[in-house]
Amino acid sequence: MRIPGEGLAKGLAVTMRHMLRKSETQQYPEVHPDLPARSRGVIALVEENCTVCMLCARECPDWCIYIDSHKETLPAPEGGRPRARNVLDRFAIDFSLCMYCGICIEVCPFDALFWSPEFEYAEYDIRDLLHEKDRLGEWAATVPPPPAHEVGAESPKELSAGSRPAPARRTAPPAPVKGPAEGASVAQEAAQEAAQETARDTAQETAREAARETAGEAARRPAAEPAKGPESRPRREPPRAMRDIRSIRPPGSLPRNAGSPPQKKDGPEGER
Repeated sequence: MRIPGEGLAKGLAVTMRHMLRKSETQQYPEVHPDLPARSRGVIALVEENCTVCMLCARECPDWCIYIDSHKETLPAPEGGRPRARNVLDRFAIDFSLCMYCGICIEVCPFDALFWSPEFEYAEYDIRDLLHEKDRLGEWAATVPPPPAHEVGAESPKELSAGSRPAPARRTAPPAPVKGPAEGASVAQEAAQEAAQETARDTAQETAREAARETAGEAARRPAAEPAKGPESRPRREPPRAMRDIRSIRPPGSLPRNAGSPPQKKDGPEGER
């Protein structure tokens, strides 16, 4: 059973509880709020890092980035050739169209775009929200440094590659110096070398004799008859009966069997 005025009493209890509690109000704009490190306030530009690759403008889903550039030829160094590079003329972002998705910052391959926690850039006219590269460059100074790595985390690949010591150059090992073995005299070494040369000459002479015998046997063998191809085979003559049939009947017509009755032809020729 519901008590009349129960809901009203609960609402007044909540109101009284908050009235007696001390309020914590941030006195903005005198006191600025403490924003998280990855707050999405405004997009800042580092002009020196931009190579005019147009990736940010192509990937922007709102098409709110406008980029203009021109090519500039650098003087050739001594013994080289001149090189051309892109020079940034205009980089503007229309924040009246931007939806703060951050795709342009993620796809930038040269770290030219960053998130800045600045959010005080409201205007009375919506057309004034189109900011050029000078204003975007001023916001680059307010970009906070990246947070420190966690304890025990792996260092970035860029730092580990830079601190890695250069690999030592491989050098060929020194050639071993051939000298007399311990306890062996010069005469014993000369005897060993002479024995090795004699064994080497004997093996070469045996190989030559075996090659000569093999060549002689191959010369004494009778020459093999050449294989006859299909063109060199003699043409087989058909039997006598088949030659007589071909001389009487055209090719393709076969004679009737001897026991079969003659076939009766239709028409006036068959009645004769």
